[in-house]
Amino acid sequence: MIIGGSGLILGVGALAIGFYVVAQYNKGVGLKNYVEEAFSTMDVYLKKRWDLIPNLVESVKGYAKHEATILNELRSKSYGSMSNDEKIEANAQISAMTPKIFALAEAYPDLKANENFGKLMDNLKAIEDDIAHSRKYYNGTVRELNNYCSFFPTNILSSMFGITKAKFFEISEGERENVKVEF
Repeated sequence: MIIGGSGLILGVGALAIGFYVVAQYNKGVGLKNYVEEAFSTMDVYLKKRWDLIPNLVESVKGYAKHEATILNELRSKSYGSMSNDEKIEANAQISAMTPKIFALAEAYPDLKANENFGKLMDNLKAIEDDIAHSRKYYNGTVRELNNYCSFFPTNILSSMFGITKAKFFEISEGERENVKVEF
Protein backbone atom coordinates (compact mmCIF):
# COMPACT_ATOMS: atom_id res chain seq x y z
CA MET A 1 0.00 0.00 0.00
CA ILE A 2 1.35 3.39 -0.94
CA ILE A 3 1.16 6.08 1.71
CA GLY A 4 -0.16 9.41 0.53
CA GLY A 5 1.81 12.65 0.91
CA SER A 6 -0.20 13.86 3.90
CA GLY A 7 0.11 10.47 5.64
CA LEU A 8 3.87 10.56 5.17
CA ILE A 9 4.07 14.08 6.57
CA LEU A 10 1.97 13.08 9.60
CA GLY A 11 4.11 9.98 10.17
CA VAL A 12 7.36 11.94 10.01
CA GLY A 13 5.87 14.63 12.27
CA ALA A 14 4.75 12.05 14.84
CA LEU A 15 8.17 10.40 14.71
CA ALA A 16 9.90 13.77 15.22
CA ILE A 17 7.67 14.56 18.19
CA GLY A 18 8.38 11.10 19.63
CA PHE A 19 12.14 11.62 19.31
CA TYR A 20 11.83 15.05 20.91
CA VAL A 21 9.87 13.68 23.88
CA VAL A 22 12.38 10.86 24.41
CA ALA A 23 15.31 13.28 24.15
CA GLN A 24 13.72 15.68 26.66
CA TYR A 25 12.90 12.84 29.05
CA ASN A 26 16.53 11.68 28.92
CA LYS A 27 17.73 15.25 29.46
CA GLY A 28 15.48 15.63 32.51
CA VAL A 29 16.65 12.34 34.01
CA GLY A 30 20.25 13.35 33.34
CA LEU A 31 19.77 16.70 35.07
CA LYS A 32 18.15 14.98 38.05
CA ASN A 33 21.12 12.61 38.24
CA TYR A 34 23.55 15.55 38.14
CA VAL A 35 21.74 17.12 41.10
CA GLU A 36 21.93 13.84 43.04
CA GLU A 37 25.62 13.45 42.22
CA ALA A 38 26.34 17.06 43.21
CA PHE A 39 24.53 16.60 46.52
CA SER A 40 26.47 13.39 47.17
CA THR A 41 29.74 15.21 46.58
CA MET A 42 28.74 18.03 48.90
CA ASP A 43 27.42 15.51 51.42
CA VAL A 44 30.93 14.05 51.79
CA TYR A 45 32.26 17.43 52.92
CA LEU A 46 29.25 18.09 55.13
CA LYS A 47 29.84 14.73 56.81
CA LYS A 48 33.51 15.58 57.37
CA ARG A 49 32.47 18.81 59.04
CA TRP A 50 29.85 16.92 61.03
CA ASP A 51 32.55 14.51 62.24
CA LEU A 52 34.63 17.44 63.52
CA ILE A 53 31.86 18.43 65.92
CA PRO A 54 32.89 16.13 68.81
CA ASN A 55 36.43 17.51 68.67
CA LEU A 56 35.21 21.09 68.49
CA VAL A 57 32.89 20.48 71.45
CA GLU A 58 35.76 19.29 73.59
CA SER A 59 38.00 22.19 72.56
CA VAL A 60 35.36 24.87 73.00
CA LYS A 61 33.70 23.57 76.21
CA GLY A 62 35.60 25.71 78.64
CA TYR A 63 35.45 28.85 76.55
CA ALA A 64 31.95 29.18 75.18
CA LYS A 65 29.14 27.28 76.86
CA HIS A 66 26.46 28.36 74.36
CA GLU A 67 28.38 27.17 71.26
CA ALA A 68 29.30 23.92 73.02
CA THR A 69 25.63 23.31 73.90
CA ILE A 70 24.48 23.81 70.30
CA LEU A 71 27.31 21.61 68.97
CA ASN A 72 26.35 18.90 71.49
CA GLU A 73 22.72 19.05 70.34
CA LEU A 74 23.77 18.69 66.72
CA ARG A 75 26.19 15.90 67.57
CA SER A 76 23.37 13.93 69.21
CA LYS A 77 21.63 13.58 65.83
CA SER A 78 22.56 10.70 63.56
CA TYR A 79 23.81 12.23 60.30
CA GLY A 80 23.28 9.05 58.32
CA SER A 81 19.59 8.81 59.19
CA MET A 82 18.77 12.39 58.13
CA SER A 83 16.99 13.28 54.90
CA ASN A 84 18.78 15.61 52.47
CA ASP A 85 16.61 18.51 53.66
CA GLU A 86 17.45 17.74 57.31
CA LYS A 87 21.15 17.61 56.43
CA ILE A 88 20.89 21.00 54.76
CA GLU A 89 19.12 22.46 57.81
CA ALA A 90 21.55 20.97 60.35
CA ASN A 91 24.53 22.14 58.35
CA ALA A 92 23.01 25.62 58.06
CA GLN A 93 23.11 25.75 61.86
CA ILE A 94 26.76 24.70 61.83
CA SER A 95 27.53 27.24 59.10
CA ALA A 96 26.03 29.98 61.25
CA MET A 97 28.24 28.93 64.17
CA THR A 98 31.50 28.51 62.26
CA PRO A 99 32.40 32.23 62.17
CA LYS A 100 31.72 32.42 65.91
CA ILE A 101 34.15 29.57 66.51
CA PHE A 102 36.80 31.36 64.45
CA ALA A 103 36.14 34.57 66.41
CA LEU A 104 36.28 32.60 69.66
CA ALA A 105 39.84 31.56 68.86
CA GLU A 106 40.78 35.21 68.45
CA ALA A 107 39.16 36.16 71.75
CA TYR A 108 40.95 33.45 73.74
CA PRO A 109 44.71 33.29 73.07
CA ASP A 110 45.02 30.11 75.17
CA LEU A 111 42.52 28.35 72.93
CA LYS A 112 44.16 29.72 69.81
CA ALA A 113 47.58 28.53 71.03
CA ASN A 114 46.29 25.00 71.66
CA GLU A 115 47.87 22.77 69.01
CA ASN A 116 44.90 20.41 68.71
CA PHE A 117 42.48 23.31 68.36
CA GLY A 118 44.76 24.82 65.71
CA LYS A 119 44.68 21.59 63.73
CA LEU A 120 40.91 21.39 64.07
CA MET A 121 40.59 24.96 62.83
CA ASP A 122 42.85 24.24 59.84
CA ASN A 123 40.75 21.17 59.01
CA LEU A 124 37.56 23.17 59.43
CA LYS A 125 38.83 25.94 57.14
CA ALA A 126 39.75 23.40 54.45
CA ILE A 127 36.38 21.67 54.76
CA GLU A 128 34.55 25.01 54.63
CA ASP A 129 36.37 25.80 51.36
CA ASP A 130 35.44 22.40 49.95
CA ILE A 131 31.82 22.91 51.01
CA ALA A 132 31.74 26.32 49.33
CA HIS A 133 33.00 24.85 46.06
CA SER A 134 30.67 21.86 46.16
CA ARG A 135 27.74 24.10 47.15
CA LYS A 136 28.40 26.22 44.08
CA TYR A 137 28.45 23.13 41.85
CA TYR A 138 25.31 21.71 43.49
CA ASN A 139 23.41 24.97 43.12
CA GLY A 140 24.47 25.17 39.45
CA THR A 141 23.04 21.73 38.76
CA VAL A 142 19.88 22.61 40.69
CA ARG A 143 19.52 25.76 38.58
CA GLU A 144 19.74 23.70 35.37
CA LEU A 145 17.16 21.20 36.63
CA ASN A 146 14.84 23.95 37.87
CA ASN A 147 15.11 25.75 34.52
CA TYR A 148 14.21 22.52 32.76
CA CYS A 149 11.18 22.14 35.04
CA SER A 150 10.15 25.78 34.52
CA PHE A 151 10.68 26.52 30.83
CA PHE A 152 8.06 25.75 28.21
CA PRO A 153 7.57 23.08 26.82
CA THR A 154 9.85 21.01 29.06
CA ASN A 155 7.83 22.11 32.10
CA ILE A 156 4.89 20.10 30.73
CA LEU A 157 7.08 17.08 30.01
CA SER A 158 8.84 17.24 33.40
CA SER A 159 5.50 17.22 35.22
CA MET A 160 4.30 14.31 33.06
CA PHE A 161 7.46 12.33 33.89
CA GLY A 162 7.53 13.26 37.60
CA ILE A 163 10.76 15.22 37.34
CA THR A 164 10.54 17.99 39.94
CA LYS A 165 12.53 21.02 41.01
CA ALA A 166 15.22 20.64 43.65
CA LYS A 167 15.95 22.86 46.62
CA PHE A 168 18.94 25.21 46.48
CA PHE A 169 21.53 24.98 49.23
CA GLU A 170 21.25 28.52 50.57
CA ILE A 171 22.89 30.30 53.44
CA SER A 172 20.76 31.15 56.42
CA GLU A 173 19.89 34.69 57.47
CA GLY A 174 22.34 34.31 60.37
CA GLU A 175 25.22 33.72 57.97
CA ARG A 176 24.44 36.98 56.18
CA GLU A 177 24.98 39.02 59.34
CA ASN A 178 28.27 40.16 60.80
CA VAL A 179 29.74 37.82 63.39
CA LYS A 180 28.87 38.87 66.90
CA VAL A 181 30.53 36.96 69.71
CA GLU A 182 29.18 37.47 73.20
CA PHE A 183 30.32 35.86 76.43
